[in-house]
Amino acid sequence: MTASTPKQPKKRPARAISRSAARLGAVQALYQMELSGRGLKGILAEYASERLGETFEDGDCGKADFPFLKDTLEGVLREQKTLDVKLNEYLSDSWKLPRLDATMRAILRAAAYELQFRKDVPAPVTISEYVDVTKAFFDVEEPKFVNGVLDRYARWARSDEMKPR
Repeated sequence: MTASTPKQPKKRPARAISRSAARLGAVQALYQMELSGRGLKGILAEYASERLGETFEDGDCGKADFPFLKDTLEGVLREQKTLDVKLNEYLSDSWKLPRLDATMRAILRAAAYELQFRKDVPAPVTISEYVDVTKAFFDVEEPKFVNGVLDRYARWARSDEMKPR
């Protein structure tokens, strides 16, 4: 009898890694903009020159896809009112966006923008990526919460793509 070798995890393509880093950067930038009141130009300049590719807690988050990050930030800011109205439909009456943590608002807004306006990214990928971003900031319950909200948002924004339950 021979021992079988364990399967190695599938290596993610460079584009996927850079988009994951861009999503994380977008959430951090949206959070920073909300708390500091800084504008988009200053934040983008900072992320372009210093922050992209920095380490995040236990490892390198990779070099971010700057055009993807920039599109996400510009899109969230341009469409925020629309995104917030729709997101609030999927939140309980006692926990609307203004009551949520600023990081959670940033995650939900960035993900909702991607689901609604970036049809080039499959909805399940967007949901999975933002659940992973949530895990970087929160414990067990919050990723489940984000998954549920984004699943409902995707069923609305991408009804043709999402399978019925």
